[in-house]
Amino acid sequence: MHLCYFDENKHSEQNPNFFIGGLLIPDKQALKFEDTLSQIAFNFFGTRTLTAQSEMHGKDLFHGKGIAKGRKIQDRVQVFKDVANFISNNKIPVRIVCIDVIRHKSKYTYPMPEYRLGLMLMLERFSEYLDGVDDLGLVFGDYEADEVTSAVVDFSEFKSQGKTPMYFGRPLGRLLDTVYFTQSHHSRFLQVADLLVYMAGRYDGKEDVPDKWHEQEVKAAWEKIKASGTVHIQHWP
Repeated sequence: MHLCYFDENKHSEQNPNFFIGGLLIPDKQALKFEDTLSQIAFNFFGTRTLTAQSEMHGKDLFHGKGIAKGRKIQDRVQVFKDVANFISNNKIPVRIVCIDVIRHKSKYTYPMPEYRLGLMLMLERFSEYLDGVDDLGLVFGDYEADEVTSAVVDFSEFKSQGKTPMYFGRPLGRLLDTVYFTQSHHSRFLQVADLLVYMAGRYDGKEDVPDKWHEQEVKAAWEKIKASGTVHIQHWP
């Protein structure tokens, strides 16, 4: 069994690409991996307890906002580096979907909403990996009240129809039951998904990264993750 976690970004006119992505955790290694992430959190927050005040959140850590306000930039950058080491050292599979929202809406007469499309492609990528390792999976997402109901219904419909409605739709039979949603501060694995999506959104395909120390260090962490050989990014359309 694999535990599959995903999160998504909040795109805007300034950031037109919608990213949704995450990681797959083998259940036999989940406790060990969770302990590693708890140590990373403890090193920064001084606690292993899962609360909103000890959540590893990419945007806050990078900009020194929220729970990371007032913290040294070196300490905030170290969290990204520690998570990059966690992903690369353990060869954890990472799957990310990037939707160019403007191109998507201009290409199709009746474009599917980006969240629903992104989730569908994300579930396909999880299933594709599970096919390769001949295993089953459970899917967990960050709770977003306005998206949860449609996501669960979509997933149920995909399974009942036998595959997703894409032209080359993929069966989702490897994914069990339903899509489970919880607050990200209740799951270290969802927090890692948040960090992955944040780094992908900030650096994927970007050549004009500011020449600032913290920017280059976090970009290097992202490049280390990509160099691990376990990352697949699907661009749409």
